[in-house]
Amino acid sequence: MEYFINSTEKYHQCELNSLGWELTVCNALEPIDSPCRNILKPPLSFGEHLYHFLRSLMSFDDIRSALEIGGGMGYLMRDFLSSNQKLQATMIDISPFLLNKQKETLKSFNVTFKLADILDVPREELSGFDLVIMNENLGDLQTLVAGGVKKNNTGQALAYIMKKLDTLNKKYGFSLGKDKDEHINIGAIETVEKLCLSGAKYIYVSEHSCEAVVPEGMKPYLQFSSTGFPEMIRLKGHKEYTIKFSYLQKIAEMLNYSVKRGPFADFLPLDFNDKVKAALRLLTPLNDEQEIIRHFIHDLYKYEYLILQKGD
Repeated sequence: MEYFINSTEKYHQCELNSLGWELTVCNALEPIDSPCRNILKPPLSFGEHLYHFLRSLMSFDDIRSALEIGGGMGYLMRDFLSSNQKLQATMIDISPFLLNKQKETLKSFNVTFKLADILDVPREELSGFDLVIMNENLGDLQTLVAGGVKKNNTGQALAYIMKKLDTLNKKYGFSLGKDKDEHINIGAIETVEKLCLSGAKYIYVSEHSCEAVVPEGMKPYLQFSSTGFPEMIRLKGHKEYTIKFSYLQKIAEMLNYSVKRGPFADFLPLDFNDKVKAALRLLTPLNDEQEIIRHFIHDLYKYEYLILQKGD
């Protein structure tokens, strides 16, 4: 099987200078008057909702140190630190632009910042954190794209990739590389494995999923299909791939972590009123607000999270 590596490294290190065009779920909920925030109950920010959700699942009395990898504009960590002043936070990001934005957002807090690619950070440097967060960014990591070879792929590089896949297959009972059409989230797989091996008490990761399904109660209002295989998403200046969460879940379970998995809708509860229903039932949105609401609710069920808790 032949692959080439889709990497966003150069884009994030050298070209990214705005997130205005890439509307993450977190950023969509940042403005107080956001139509997305106004259809949640209560109408809080992403970080506030996530903090309350995690607090219901884990004891924050046991959490003193938090690491966020790829923290975007810093909004999520700002909300965590505002909610819990005992937290000691560290931010790691590959993007100089975003790391500077995080420094601005978090200037009122005592935070450590590190410019680095998480794939290059030694596992030993990640040990000792009670909570690790990677929100909406697993798709930015390297993906092995099936069915083609770029000119810079050498036979040696391909042999290294296949050896890596063979090791993962033997360790976790996968069949990576066996399906000629399946792209492989190799960066996400290696990163989740690294985080579990670092021994963090709790790990939260999330991203656009290729395995998400519409729940039965939402089928009259929402339709989308999931192939079960990572799919390409074209964005400004780069490409990302949706995530096959079942691989990440299996790694965590085999490394002695209990796993909670679900859609963003688990912790971003809709106020499912007539306004929302009307926006979802229309074949064509009547205005910008309805289009924003439709897209946002779609994301609530297309994005999945994993919450990992280390076993005894």
